[in-house]
Amino acid sequence: MRAYQVTDHDQPAALADLPRPSPGPGEVLVRIRACGLNFADLLMQNGKYQETPPLPFTLGMEVAGEVVETGAEVTRFAPGDRVAVFGGQGGLAEFGVFDAARAVKLPEGMDAVAAAAFQIAYGTSHLALDHRARLAEGETLLVLGAAGGVGLTAVEIGKVMGARVIACARGADKLEAARAAGADHLIDAKTDDIRAAVRDLGGADVVYDPVGGEQFTAAFRACNPEARYLAIGFASGDVPQIKANHLLVKNISVLGLYWGGYLSFRPEVLTGSLATLLEWYAAGKITPHVSHVLPLEDAAEGLELLRSRASTGKVVITID
Repeated sequence: MRAYQVTDHDQPAALADLPRPSPGPGEVLVRIRACGLNFADLLMQNGKYQETPPLPFTLGMEVAGEVVETGAEVTRFAPGDRVAVFGGQGGLAEFGVFDAARAVKLPEGMDAVAAAAFQIAYGTSHLALDHRARLAEGETLLVLGAAGGVGLTAVEIGKVMGARVIACARGADKLEAARAAGADHLIDAKTDDIRAAVRDLGGADVVYDPVGGEQFTAAFRACNPEARYLAIGFASGDVPQIKANHLLVKNISVLGLYWGGYLSFRPEVLTGSLATLLEWYAAGKITPHVSHVLPLEDAAEGLELLRSRASTGKVVITID
């Protein structure tokens, strides 16, 4: 089978021919049809992600496809079942073996591209806004990086939860994507004063921040008393340092969120969230936004779209 492998953190990943794997106890073998790319893939390729596997490994954290074979002790799935899986790695390949506990059956009408774009982006935003920040109807949500893979889902979910959403992104095209996802107000991170613009709109009760850097400083200063600040990631490359005394003045809470971490200590939170999201999808409340669909041969181009921030929503690799 073909797989997009990392063999050296100082060299780009490349296609390789590998033996087709077989499932062990509690595992499923999946014929992968689509794989969603994530910023974490870039970090993993360079050995900088918190859960980078030992070399060599295959990139690709989330996939959709069909079950081909089940290992011993697997009772929830059978060959032919259409599934999505958050495997953490191994997705940019024709076949993959995954823990059956990480797989979910797809609802009717959800194709492989939508499913591969779904789990991490929507799961991250839903757990952050609902479970961590307890976003309430009528509150003001500020979303930084609002046209990115997770940012657009935060805009969409914020609206489903009844919030007033301020979307901050770079440039007119990305702001239009955020507007189409339901944003009530738009801020151009390239030209606008983020702090002043948010304060003119009454301040933020919850901030969703996958960017960090200077935008963190501006958004933090635009928080209302008792605001909840969600640290999702640091796409800017700059991890902000928070002065504890600044938290005291407005009674602000800073909340971290690592979606995949719930698999190890509270998996029921993650699976419950995903069940809610699939219900919302079936009801037409949320729709994955995929700006680029590329074949496996162009996986490097897909990763570059993330690195250069040239995409909106998700980039998905299809595997024929």
